[in-house]
Amino acid sequence: MNDRITTLRNRTFGSGSATTVIDASAHKVLRNTYMLLAMTLGFSAITAGVSAAMRLPHPGILITLLGYFGLLFLVNKYRDRGLGVALVFALTGFMGYTLGPVISHYLNMPNGTQTVMLAMGGTAAIFLAMSGYALVTRRDLSFMGGFLMVGILVAFLAGLAAIFLQIPALSLTVSAVFVLLMSGMIMFETQQIVRGGETNYVMATLSLFVSIFNLFTSLLHLLGFASND
Repeated sequence: MNDRITTLRNRTFGSGSATTVIDASAHKVLRNTYMLLAMTLGFSAITAGVSAAMRLPHPGILITLLGYFGLLFLVNKYRDRGLGVALVFALTGFMGYTLGPVISHYLNMPNGTQTVMLAMGGTAAIFLAMSGYALVTRRDLSFMGGFLMVGILVAFLAGLAAIFLQIPALSLTVSAVFVLLMSGMIMFETQQIVRGGETNYVMATLSLFVSIFNLFTSLLHLLGFASND
């Protein structure tokens, strides 16, 4: 029997159902992750709102990448210290700042408010669905890890190529692929927490935040393109 998760079977009206019981340590990591995730999402939303309201310019792809990977390195380095939490807020706040000009761009488009709201609603719906599935499924999703990592790397490089070579069709394709990849990452990371594969709530929070961020921006890109047609 798996010492991390116990599956209880209950039969109702002749059919079986399964309920997943998470052990105490995994439950603590999951609780702390969701609490920190909610706070960082709120903080990022505030910084994005301030950035959009003040019409701050986008820092550009190079500064964005340097800021993101630099802060990511520091978060990973101090993941087991209190400083790691502060660095997560710094990273998610920075990402919120870079999102502000993007949201401003879409809000200035025809039906821009509707586009942004649809992207937000779609992101929330996908996150809840994927997280819910990962929490209740008995299927082991660990096989997805390697595929997702390779897929994200390829899509990331393709996205950079689309930006520098200015290929709109490739950019849209990358956004569509990222929607699928980030949905898979939400499922994968959530089950990693539940099954004890991820025991650090700081890194778990960051992984889920990045997945949600990329999912939202990808949906925004796709919906924005559709609304222009």
